[in-house]
Amino acid sequence: MGLPNDDDDKRDEEVENMDTTNTEEANDTEDTEVGKDAELEEDVITKRGDLTGYFSKRDHSVNQVHQSKIPQICKDEPCQLGVDEAGRGPVLGPMVYGIAYAPLSQKKLLVNMGCADSKSLTEEKRDAIFDKICDNGDKMGYAVDAISPNYIANCMYRRTKTSLNEVSMNSAISLIKQAIDSGVFVAEIYVDTVGKPEKYQAKLEGIFPGIKIVVAKKADSTYPIVSAASICAKVSRDHALRAWQFREAENESEYGSGYPNDPVTKSWLSSNVDLIFGFPQLVRFSWSTAEKILESKAVAVEWEDPEEDSSAPESKISKYFAPSPAKTKESARKRHNFFTNRCLTNATTL
Repeated sequence: MGLPNDDDDKRDEEVENMDTTNTEEANDTEDTEVGKDAELEEDVITKRGDLTGYFSKRDHSVNQVHQSKIPQICKDEPCQLGVDEAGRGPVLGPMVYGIAYAPLSQKKLLVNMGCADSKSLTEEKRDAIFDKICDNGDKMGYAVDAISPNYIANCMYRRTKTSLNEVSMNSAISLIKQAIDSGVFVAEIYVDTVGKPEKYQAKLEGIFPGIKIVVAKKADSTYPIVSAASICAKVSRDHALRAWQFREAENESEYGSGYPNDPVTKSWLSSNVDLIFGFPQLVRFSWSTAEKILESKAVAVEWEDPEEDSSAPESKISKYFAPSPAKTKESARKRHNFFTNRCLTNATTL
């Protein structure tokens, strides 16, 4: 065995330096990821101006839920909770569900703030009331669920379709459960209906037994707590739309209100359709307005149904008790559900 020389010492030093560098790089990467997560977790919305920054940092292709800090009074005293949505009809942007809750002893607070149906209020008035809701965070709270347009469209195009009513109900139920699980003492629930009020109310009563539940049409103009939820949902949607970060191109904001009958929105849709990939994720591509533009401007795609051989003889039950043939390497490979569910087959055999 030879004695260590200077070259060996140099190699050992290089390896040691390399290990130190790799460790530092890994730690830097980990710290960056943790820093990003911490930054998202630390986002606190204290006024409407915080909403744009909140939504601009998030992935718009998935649903985003924000819950305000729950005041102690809402844990100690029985509360009323209201549910409403904003953005059900637009072809652009998320649909936002909102809840608001406050102690039954604070009913006058909602009236004094001017809570009314968000659709009957000007944008300035809605913004002002939202700020008041935030300012009274020691007496009440809220939560919003921004449902991605990508999620909405995919639900409607699945083999087992999920209707917009089901998406709406699932969001409302999830927000109510989240509030209760977080400690809110919910005694009464008021909901602006989706579909038939009686059926919806019966469903909620089965999920939340022992709680007074009222599901009604125009509940947002009847119950101030529902009006508060409506305002939280509407203001959040407005800011989520403004804060939209386009993955497909440069950010822009000249797309109108997002409603199908808005000429600015129609013009933007016609100008922003890709021949192959269709629309940016801002668009609910399952809406008829978007479908018609795709049919007229994009490349047509034909999806073939799997062929069924009606002439094939019926299988006897005894067939299923016969010994299985030896599996080849090719037949043993199980195809992924992604391809099976979409009836996709290989164009070539590798």
